[in-house]
Amino acid sequence: MPKEYRTISEIAGPLMLVQQVAGVKYNELVEIELPDGSIRRGQVLEVSGDTALVQVFEGTTGINPGTAKVRFLGRGLELGVSPDILGRVFDGLGRPRDNGPRIIPEKRLDINGYPLNPTARDYPSEFIQTGISAIDGLNTMVRGQKLPIFSASGLPHSRLAAQIARQAKVPGTETKFAVVFAAMGITFEEADFFISDFRKSGAIERAVLFLNLADDPAIERIATPRMALTAAEYLAYEKDMHVLVILTDMTNYAEALREISAARKEVPGRRGYPGYLYTDLATIYERAGRIRGKEGSVTQVPILTMPEDDKTHPIPDLTGYITEGQIILSRDLHRKGIYPPIDVLPSLSRLKDKGIGKGKTREDHADTMNQLYAAYARGKEAKELAAILGEAALSETDKLFSKFADEFEARYVKQGENEDRTIIQTLDLGWELLSMLPRSELKRIRDEYLNKYLPVQKEE
Repeated sequence: MPKEYRTISEIAGPLMLVQQVAGVKYNELVEIELPDGSIRRGQVLEVSGDTALVQVFEGTTGINPGTAKVRFLGRGLELGVSPDILGRVFDGLGRPRDNGPRIIPEKRLDINGYPLNPTARDYPSEFIQTGISAIDGLNTMVRGQKLPIFSASGLPHSRLAAQIARQAKVPGTETKFAVVFAAMGITFEEADFFISDFRKSGAIERAVLFLNLADDPAIERIATPRMALTAAEYLAYEKDMHVLVILTDMTNYAEALREISAARKEVPGRRGYPGYLYTDLATIYERAGRIRGKEGSVTQVPILTMPEDDKTHPIPDLTGYITEGQIILSRDLHRKGIYPPIDVLPSLSRLKDKGIGKGKTREDHADTMNQLYAAYARGKEAKELAAILGEAALSETDKLFSKFADEFEARYVKQGENEDRTIIQTLDLGWELLSMLPRSELKRIRDEYLNKYLPVQKEE
């Protein structure tokens, strides 16, 4: 039986100081019992001598230091897991929020996970099809990768997240695929959108949702991605499933971290975020990958809104360092009515070369990808030139590239919210667009592929 203390000496905001404690550890779970018998939960943030600093999940309003009892439970925050978590919706602390029964756990896992031995990691190399051409064709995602989406407020990243969650699959295999979806600091409307979208499409059957709402406590927001990753690791490494983890919005997570850091009176770092923001984000992002000898894998798509659309802001900046690339959403494309507004030129998947080619997607994938990039970049340059000097300043070839850029945005980047393109459809669409250009301009594609895949062009 845990020992009880009645030695609360100070309460400030969500924090509580408990004195004369013994054997208390960092991150230990705490129960606070009020005189009416109600229980609040908390977590030890700091231990100094015989004093423990406790963060209370439900807030400290109404707690009387003289009458409340504090119990230290001797364990950290845990998630009870079993195969029954699939198809369920939980709150940020892993409690059911779908009015379903409580999970009877097969085991309880510490949500902070265990560090992976780097030598046990297997290299990410298998293609994941999202059904979205701008990702599959140009910024291919592979199993075990962490590929963030950099968005901005007002852009449709929630719809894109739901679409990826619905459509993601490993083509050509019968592997068990699951989606773990964690939303932090979202509004009730957004939570409702995600739940109804998953239910309507049937994707809920292979998904686990963790939803932390904007009015939930900040400390719960810190736990939410760790809850999700614990569920993902269980499904991947113990149930041999391939798991896609979508975390939205990492900016809300970092804001919660800043709020708690300020409450603890820590010395702030860049823009008021704690100096350990990089380390903290790494403890989340590095929980992706494949392990040698294990069938399953964990792939991460963290989504973050860049404050003031600034790529150099600490959150996207540090995320870019830790992860393997980024998908960037563009306000300009959104204004043009293009969904998804993926800006393919600054976007990058550092592991794409490992997941494409013969036996994975198709032999011509790498060449067509490079050619589409080059042609789109040249088309954008031609359009900028025309904006300054007028159409007359462009050569006939430049005009073709300018037209190609428009068609590329309208047909390749733009697609329906429920349009699930196979990788073959994406590659064929790329060839169709490239056939607008003279064959002599397709310098990045081998002749054998041009002869085999290029649609017959009208004579110049």
